[in-house]
Amino acid sequence: MKSEVSEMGSSVGGGGGGNKHGSLSLTDLPQDCIATVFSFTSPRDACRLSLVSTTFKSASESDAVWESFLPSDHQASIPSSLSFSSKKELYLSLCENHILIDGGRKSLQLERVSGKKVYMLSARDLFIVWGDTPTYWRWISIPESRFEEVAELINVCWLEIRGKIAISMLSPMTRYKACLVFKATAGAYGFDFQPAEVSVSIAGAEGCKRTVYLDAARGLRQRYQIVPRRIGLFSRSRFLGLQAPVPPAPAGGDDQYPKTRGDGWLEIELGEFFNDGSIDGELEMSVMEVDGGHWKGGLIVQGIEIRPCL
Repeated sequence: MKSEVSEMGSSVGGGGGGNKHGSLSLTDLPQDCIATVFSFTSPRDACRLSLVSTTFKSASESDAVWESFLPSDHQASIPSSLSFSSKKELYLSLCENHILIDGGRKSLQLERVSGKKVYMLSARDLFIVWGDTPTYWRWISIPESRFEEVAELINVCWLEIRGKIAISMLSPMTRYKACLVFKATAGAYGFDFQPAEVSVSIAGAEGCKRTVYLDAARGLRQRYQIVPRRIGLFSRSRFLGLQAPVPPAPAGGDDQYPKTRGDGWLEIELGEFFNDGSIDGELEMSVMEVDGGHWKGGLIVQGIEIRPCL
């Protein structure tokens, strides 16, 4: 048996085709056997293998292969109104387009290379202090949001946003990062010099906290001295000329500042979490700015995204 396996491996490794000297080429196997082998690879590998031969192409596009790349619970999440001609088409569709789940309060997508789950919790799925008080927040609909409503910050001195998701919903053996997804209005104020505290942790446990800035332009302005000026109840910064360079930004680097996403929204990283598949409970994410005591406004919150780290 050992000799036969050795001969088979030699034939496949050498790229030979057909039976030679009694050895068996991989292409001589039944197509369903080849598909089973491919199902233990990755979506990227399956696409590469499809270029080797017509036999590999047929096997790599079988439903058995792409079913293995989809989340085991994907059928419960797919709306009955959607139909796909193959599992590969379904996989690629979930990579390109999000679907709304949980009554439209969350979205689900797949990361293209790995097939890992990507979630976004809508603003309505978050806990926002004073979120239902029109003086401080209002709920609006905008065409660029994937959700029916987003939360617009009018004016608060206590900013607190929290989100939770069941850890069992996440892909196992995967490191995730959570990001607040938002926009700044033209009249945004109060975020240019006061940092916010963010964290990601298992609900009920103490997580790792760090500070970030929600002012999208602050990273650029670190190169110049900016003198803040208080106006009435609100805190705004005005440029009083370009002064001498200031000391380098605090430790943390660029991840302390918002980045522009491919969809045009801004995001700020809240933290990371590794799901080893053995942890129950909920993952909790938070954004807080409560220490400064000054008023701030002008943010539009779409939600919190939880996606695999690449």
